[in-house]
Amino acid sequence: MSSAIINGKEIGQEIRKSVEKRVEKLKEQGIIPGLAVVLVGENPASKTYVANKQKSCEAIGMFSELIKLPEDVTQEALLDQIRGLNEREDIHGILVQLPLPKHIDEEAVIATISPEKDVDGFSPVSVGKMMLGQDTYLPCTPFGVMKLLEHSGIEVAGKHAVIVGRSHIVGKPMGQLLLQKDATVTYTHSKTPDLPSFTKQADILIAAVGRANFITKEHIKPGAVVIDVGINRDENNKLCGDVDFADVADAASHITPVPGGVGPMTITMLLENTVQAAEKKLEQDKAEKNM
Repeated sequence: MSSAIINGKEIGQEIRKSVEKRVEKLKEQGIIPGLAVVLVGENPASKTYVANKQKSCEAIGMFSELIKLPEDVTQEALLDQIRGLNEREDIHGILVQLPLPKHIDEEAVIATISPEKDVDGFSPVSVGKMMLGQDTYLPCTPFGVMKLLEHSGIEVAGKHAVIVGRSHIVGKPMGQLLLQKDATVTYTHSKTPDLPSFTKQADILIAAVGRANFITKEHIKPGAVVIDVGINRDENNKLCGDVDFADVADAASHITPVPGGVGPMTITMLLENTVQAAEKKLEQDKAEKNM
């Protein structure tokens, strides 16, 4: 059996075209969706991610502003920057690129971002609303995975989804989104004893453990859908995922590659969330005028 490749680049481009049309409609009403990206320090990977985000914003006609701060910036100075962005009318979404230097409390930073501008979906308010199934901005990577499944015609309801990984950014919210679509969800992680005994039960396996080529054929039930969220470097410094693609490809029914699978969807959903934030602000302004 040969796996069907889930092409995140193609699906992401399709979604971006619809987002671009929404940007055009907003511009007709005098609104340019604006995203502020805060980058602290000189982490090379973070700089690459930020550059890609800015390029993607500009490609669909959005406004993007980069705020670069030195590695030794104080926590209070960073929080002041965020408070200022919270107040700006031309900024609809705020993203603070993680990780942050060790002297800065990430939780305090995320909590300072206005929930109305939390397009990463990381704030306690966003997470709480997501848990309750209320309208909110969803974390971009899990949101992107759900769109990949949807666009690939993969039914989630009634399926057993097993997640390998428990991070706040991917693993935990991923399970909640699948649960809301009526999947039965099992959480596992790197310290789960006899991991294959759990992963082999999965109709949908989400690998988000952060270990290169960690998931092999011994972890896969034949015909399972395998979604690889990992971005790692192997011993030859080649980009790879958490799944040993060559080993698993003939066992899975569908599989995402790395690169070109989940990665492009993360930025796509960031654009989606930012445009949604601009649309909500426009509706709010209209409602206030009519009061």
